[in-house]
Amino acid sequence: MSDHLSMSDHLSMSDHLSPVTNRIPANAQRVLVLQGGGALGSYQAGAYQALRHFDLEPDWVAGISIGAVNAAIIAGNEGITRLKRLKEFWEMVSAPVPWTPISNGDRSRELFNSTSAALIATFGVPGFFIPRIPPAPLWPPGSPQALSYYDTEPLKKTLERLVDFDRINDLKTRLSVGAVGVTSGNFRYFDNFEFRKLGKRIGPEHIMASGALPPGFPSVVIDGEHYWDGGIASNTPLDYVLETETDRDLLIFQVDLFSARGELPTSLLDAAEREKDIRFSSRTRMNTDKDKQIHNIRRAVHDLIGKLPDHLKNDPSVEILCKAVQKSTVTVVHLIYRSKNYETSSKDYDFSRVAMAEHWQAGLRDVHLSMRRKDWLEQPQSGETMVAYDLTGDAAASASKASE
Repeated sequence: MSDHLSMSDHLSMSDHLSPVTNRIPANAQRVLVLQGGGALGSYQAGAYQALRHFDLEPDWVAGISIGAVNAAIIAGNEGITRLKRLKEFWEMVSAPVPWTPISNGDRSRELFNSTSAALIATFGVPGFFIPRIPPAPLWPPGSPQALSYYDTEPLKKTLERLVDFDRINDLKTRLSVGAVGVTSGNFRYFDNFEFRKLGKRIGPEHIMASGALPPGFPSVVIDGEHYWDGGIASNTPLDYVLETETDRDLLIFQVDLFSARGELPTSLLDAAEREKDIRFSSRTRMNTDKDKQIHNIRRAVHDLIGKLPDHLKNDPSVEILCKAVQKSTVTVVHLIYRSKNYETSSKDYDFSRVAMAEHWQAGLRDVHLSMRRKDWLEQPQSGETMVAYDLTGDAAASASKASE
């Protein structure tokens, strides 16, 4: 995982910076949207490294759970330091299992991954979480220690060390992380741009709240409200980004860690993995199609209002419609990590070094494959106001519009 590319397909330098950046609409805001997925999050770090290679640094990073951690490290650093801090984080959390499997066969790898995940579940992850001693069931009911198997205080110290929260609160890069209220059940985004208007600051607690997945991790208290992992309600921040920004054109790189599509399970382990994939994919394709439909309707309303005669433009109903209009165009480049045959339902807490490196490399590869399609970075054409693209099949597959 050096700064130099080590791609197996040896992409040519003709795919480098200028041809890509020249295609981006001049006013487009670059947004990086990061789904939750625990140990799979190094896929997002690899994707970010490749985007940086193509001079596609984000103006706005939005994340859930581990996506919020990656987002905070990116937004809370600048330049090459972003990549250094991401590498430092992922090398630290994969340190407990530095060895590699004896064999590369699927059965051997499945056993290795399951063993690695079991070690993590037993002993925790350095700089991230540690098991409670005594265990949660032995604490008095109602005490904070009785509500989770692990203590995430190490993550707070890690975030304070790797993330410059002054930079985040100085609005150098927009940051949005989602969490859900434990008692209210309401979804909430902690957004540094919105917080500035309220005189508030983003801190480690907001990132930790976004990743507080029960019953493993404890809730995090913010302004008197307990918060859990945003992935419980919605594991992707795409909707929030589209609802929040309606004026500027958007070029969104959506990096998901769970695929909604998959094969029919053939065993209990397969069924457990498939259920987790479906649950945490958060109906991504359906939501993207819905967002495209709503976006096009709002743009049509904007165009229709412009055609109204003057005596109707001040009508109260038109004033209401004006608040919902869409003036911008949106391009979504969708990257989805696709599991290997030997990965099981424990893949999101298999923090082994070999798995981390594989996921990172997959993120690098998928961005490079996407960048071969330079037309994906153009402004939507032929009357479309929102388009979405993603890679289909394996690494060698062709690209297609994600409108299925």
